[in-house]
Amino acid sequence: MTPESVTELLDRWQRGDKEALSSLVPMVYEELRRIARRQLANERAEHTLQCTALVHEAYVRLAKQKQAPAKNRAHFIAIASRLMRQILVDHARGQAAAKRGPKQKVQLDTGLVPAPVRTIDVIELNDALNDLSRLDEQQSRIVELRFFGGLTTEETAEILGISPATVKRDWNVAKSWLTRQMKKGTHADTGPVEAD
Repeated sequence: MTPESVTELLDRWQRGDKEALSSLVPMVYEELRRIARRQLANERAEHTLQCTALVHEAYVRLAKQKQAPAKNRAHFIAIASRLMRQILVDHARGQAAAKRGPKQKVQLDTGLVPAPVRTIDVIELNDALNDLSRLDEQQSRIVELRFFGGLTTEETAEILGISPATVKRDWNVAKSWLTRQMKKGTHADTGPVEAD
């Protein structure tokens, strides 16, 4: 399908046509499954949420919105990626509350955390990203799109309306900041996040 078709459906959804979402999802379904697979690949082996369930839950949450929150295909994918992250965090919180046991872990990119630390608590990562968002919204969105959404530098730049060079710089700064926060095990406000 062409990007114009997706944009047209998003426009219809924006105007209140609920059926437009039903037509849109099959057009981007494989892309949504790719994002879900990427996010679930980072989860612990015994994770109970499946790829299809994650995509479907994202769809349900999108359907509950009165209007399309997205302007184009890339923006829609970014929003779906954010919803999937929220679903995983909600799921981890529910599992932790039910078990009152060990925290839920995810595997992180080796460039995001030091080599000896291969897993991190998904709730802790979410909290750190929320802290980063308060310091620098753009850096937080870049991490969300690159890490959770699996988007390239160019795709991230397109969605955020910034240059690929800015994405690369902010991605590196955000990874460094998150690494420091995860090493500390705290999310206290340490001041503005700036490039080194």
